[in-house]
Amino acid sequence: MDRTEYAILTVIALATVGIGVFTTTEPLGTFLVESAREALSTTAAMAWVTWWALVVGFAIAGGVEAWTSGEEVSELLEGHGPREIGYGSLFGFVSSSCSYSAIATAKNLFKKGGSAAATLGAFMFASTNLVIEIGAVIWILLGWQFLVADILGGFMLIGLMAFGFVYLVPDEVVEQARQNVKDEGSETVRDPVCGMEVDPDETEYSVEHDGRTFYFCSTSCKESFDPEKANTTVREQATSLSGWKALADKQWKEWGMLWDEIAIGFVFAGLIAGFIPESVWTSVFSGPTFGVPVYVFWTAVLGAVIGVATFVCSVGNVPFGAVLFSNGLPFGSVLSYIYADLIVPPIMDAYREYYGTKFAAILSGMIFVAAVLTGVVVHFVFLGAGLIPSPESVQIVEVSIEADYKPALNVFATGLFGVLYWLHRSESVGDEGRGGHGEAANVGG
Repeated sequence: MDRTEYAILTVIALATVGIGVFTTTEPLGTFLVESAREALSTTAAMAWVTWWALVVGFAIAGGVEAWTSGEEVSELLEGHGPREIGYGSLFGFVSSSCSYSAIATAKNLFKKGGSAAATLGAFMFASTNLVIEIGAVIWILLGWQFLVADILGGFMLIGLMAFGFVYLVPDEVVEQARQNVKDEGSETVRDPVCGMEVDPDETEYSVEHDGRTFYFCSTSCKESFDPEKANTTVREQATSLSGWKALADKQWKEWGMLWDEIAIGFVFAGLIAGFIPESVWTSVFSGPTFGVPVYVFWTAVLGAVIGVATFVCSVGNVPFGAVLFSNGLPFGSVLSYIYADLIVPPIMDAYREYYGTKFAAILSGMIFVAAVLTGVVVHFVFLGAGLIPSPESVQIVEVSIEADYKPALNVFATGLFGVLYWLHRSESVGDEGRGGHGEAANVGG
């Protein structure tokens, strides 16, 4: 996130406190002290209950990305049938990216010939909202019903996006967007050693091996690469120190992209829980005055608008979503909020730069509409099945150390985090053969 985004978030945070100050019925001093205490408590509680899931989730995602190859992915995404949509969803799931990385990777796949439905619909959404770590946090904070709904709704949203690209968006508009991307410059590929995105036209470091070209970000990565080990099996990599070094590098890259958004999500959840009086929520979510369908629809629209306005993406959305659900935002509308992370203002601006203003507007509008419709449909499906959980079930609790599974898992996660950080920082491990997980062209390139 850049300075402008941080500045906007600061304004939103101050506005949150201001709403509380002007709507509370308590003495101002008491309100500020109690609200600050609750905000800190909520933030710490959410970090406590999700820490182990985040560490394990990033580690699993790092292993999937480091130990499996996505070579020639774009060729598998050239159509818009069930097979290509399935591949796009699968590659998105295993790529495990933050929203900004996901849109850049989807752009490269689209540029190389992947269909809009498979790349900008299936891959881009799945790599942000159907990945391991977000599923784990949803399960812990919101419950298994939300996790199932997120997955089912995710596939519905992907289907809606695919339908829109195939039947509603003219082919000439899609191809003009592809041409705009091609005019932008060359696509990037991933350094097979460290995972950094590299522009093949700018880097000075490359290796030819067996008819394939490998590109690197630096001399050290080039010298560390061992092409003879580029096709080692998952089992071989999982039982080698170099394979775990590769996993550590990948998962640390994910932490580097997402730590601030995760932290902001926890902080905003704390601020909202602490400083917005219950009377405000009661007035906003006053119930289905004009009937349940109308109420769910307009709150789904509101949820998507909140998702756009908060600037927070991917895993960072979930803690805030938990607060919204606990304060009255309907089940399906929370999903609409979470799904809107691909149309926050900086991302929509990136769409404009990549594809042009017209296609960016179409893409953003399609995501918004699909997020709202999916939230509404999933809400009534789960309502009919009696699977909507009570808002009281949400994990927004006071911090307490209890003799249950959380302390044990958090101790394990902290140890795992430390070991992986050491592997990531260690140069000696790389001497064993950091190139054991290399690839010439993978999901990111």
